[in-house]
Amino acid sequence: MEMHATWSRLKKSVCGLLAGVTALSIVLAVPEPAQVSASSNATINLSAEKQVIRGFGGINHPVWIGDLTEAQRETAFGNGDNQLGFSILRIHVDEDRNNWSKEVETAKSAIAHGAIVFASPWNPPSDMTETFNRNGDASAKRLRYDKYADYAQYLNDFVTFMKNNGVDLYAISVQNEPDYAHTWTWWTPEEMLRFMKENAGSINCRVIAPESFQYLKNMSDPILNDPQALANMDILGTHLYGTQISDFAYPLFKQKGAGKELWMTEVYYPNSDANSADRWPEALDVSYHIHNAMVEGDFEAYVWWYIRRQYGPMKEDGTISKRGYNMAHFSKFVRPGYVRVDATKNPDTNVYTSAYKGNNKVVIVAINKGTSAVSQTFTLQNGKASKVIPWVTDASRNMTAGSSIKVKGGSFTAQLPAQSVTTFVGELAH
Repeated sequence: MEMHATWSRLKKSVCGLLAGVTALSIVLAVPEPAQVSASSNATINLSAEKQVIRGFGGINHPVWIGDLTEAQRETAFGNGDNQLGFSILRIHVDEDRNNWSKEVETAKSAIAHGAIVFASPWNPPSDMTETFNRNGDASAKRLRYDKYADYAQYLNDFVTFMKNNGVDLYAISVQNEPDYAHTWTWWTPEEMLRFMKENAGSINCRVIAPESFQYLKNMSDPILNDPQALANMDILGTHLYGTQISDFAYPLFKQKGAGKELWMTEVYYPNSDANSADRWPEALDVSYHIHNAMVEGDFEAYVWWYIRRQYGPMKEDGTISKRGYNMAHFSKFVRPGYVRVDATKNPDTNVYTSAYKGNNKVVIVAINKGTSAVSQTFTLQNGKASKVIPWVTDASRNMTAGSSIKVKGGSFTAQLPAQSVTTFVGELAH
């Protein structure tokens, strides 16, 4: 039995409300007669810099569902036509060293395409764990307290193994979802804090913690509030399963996290229903979720669950899904090292915009969740471009390039089709 199936069912209760809202929106999304409404201007301030973007990606998990094929690696990490342009690969640190070699080929391919690779463990080796009674569950599992140093060395061994096989890991996590460990290893906030203080400093790689399943701040607050633990954490990683947008912001990280990175390391959204990847307009929720992760959460990375899955960015046949194209509106154009800049995030009802700059380009991602087209004006401040190229995904199009739009007096106006995502790309003038 696929291990993820159990996990997915458990998580569906967490995501149920969100999925229900999405399903309702599909029922209510009755097409209206074609019309175009006007909106207020979306202002892009190119000098108001926000977070640096590390990238976008997903996990490859050959032990559970089989490896990506060579062609699928090209689709995932290439950035040409009909490719996703992913710049981050997540891999699994298996508790059985004999499985480590299964991670190598796809990781090497990702790096060859310019992506970075990070790793997350679900369980330590069995000789390092013990069962305990957790809220009546006598089979719950945790890392033995006398094995913390051994576990840090185990993570080091994985880093070394991958490096010896041509994969220089960017970072390694302490534990996948320590606070949602029904079928893997639990950690309390206190246990995570202890490991981060006493053992994480010996890991020869950037360290990610705590990877809470729902961005529950009780897992990460203790790390941020402890100078030694914080010194040993390089990346605050979290998942966003069922997390409300109002909880995406993290004031304590802004206060204490200077010099640290903030990553969203796993999610599927809005559900993991079988063969759901091409549902429209449901797939538009993916770009909307990324928009909020960037704008409300200030995340530097956005990493999906399985790269190839019937509800993922790549379908089982290796082709890009509607969900995948929604990710690609960010991943193909907002490249590693680009910086998010201030933009009017909600210039009209159902219209959401974010903007980025890098490599002498300006990139604007505009989402229209409404059932009518919108005529949207964009104004560039503190930077100039002569024209922009729009790329559109809607019910009938997948990342289709449109005709260039002239920028006059620092502004341009474009029609955002009903229920669509459009990425505008322009060269910045010197």
